[in-house]
Amino acid sequence: MLSKLLTLALVAASLTAVPADPAYQVLVFSKTAGFRHDSIPAGVQAIRDLGAAGNFTVTATEDAGAFTDLSGYEAVVFLNTTGDVLDDTQQAAFQAYVDGGGGYVGVHAAADTEYGWPYYEKLAGAYFRSHPAIQQATVRTEDRAHPATAHLGPAWTRTDEWYNYRANPRPSVHVLQSLDEATYSGGDMGDHPITWCHPQGQGRAFYTGLGHTIESYADPAFRNVLLGGIRYAAGVAKADCRPENGYTPLYNGSTTGWSQAGPGSFANADATLTSQGGMGLLWYSARSSARTR
Repeated sequence: MLSKLLTLALVAASLTAVPADPAYQVLVFSKTAGFRHDSIPAGVQAIRDLGAAGNFTVTATEDAGAFTDLSGYEAVVFLNTTGDVLDDTQQAAFQAYVDGGGGYVGVHAAADTEYGWPYYEKLAGAYFRSHPAIQQATVRTEDRAHPATAHLGPAWTRTDEWYNYRANPRPSVHVLQSLDEATYSGGDMGDHPITWCHPQGQGRAFYTGLGHTIESYADPAFRNVLLGGIRYAAGVAKADCRPENGYTPLYNGSTTGWSQAGPGSFANADATLTSQGGMGLLWYSARSSARTR
């Protein structure tokens, strides 16, 4: 009996244990040639804390000379950078690094950086255009499977500085979070992505518009957004970040248009469908000429 209980305990432990990431290195770059955020030191410390707990080493610098050799880093974080921070040689080295398999993480004002370099706009996903006053808004989670957003519910209310972008990045990125413009003043994009990811060459890119305020970096939920973005960009956490174009979402938290057959039932709560009992079937029965997913 004791042997059986011990076996069951070991099986349970194997099911719940989360293996540690392999050790890796991250470069945090926070050079500014324009507006300088006073939250940069808090951001650097937050990423150091995440690294200490997540098995990655953080090197923080504002010296663009570090871009001459990025071979030791799995990801480079642009933490509230602004303006023209890389020269032509450094740009070429960084592009080769990402396209060759490296990772990019952009935080907030990273979208206010390198306006004269078309590759960077593609990498970050969009350029900053304007912002209203710091205020509370509701952030909608569009992907609850990505490591950066899996800990969040469908809606997240928080205070930050909310960027409007020069162009909507949705056609070329996979959107993880968007802003509900009805919940604050000054949003003017309509469809308003705020956090996204996408493959870039053989590498990976992640960007979040959150992270203006000092208080953001003490928020465990936001820290987990950063951690998930870093892990994805570094390649230690897998996620499908391919852009989703030409499809109509079927399930958006509502079961309108869905039908069920067979035993059991399906519970619909917290924007999640859960099967209960039996081997029933739930399918979308409405007809559409659009491609669906």
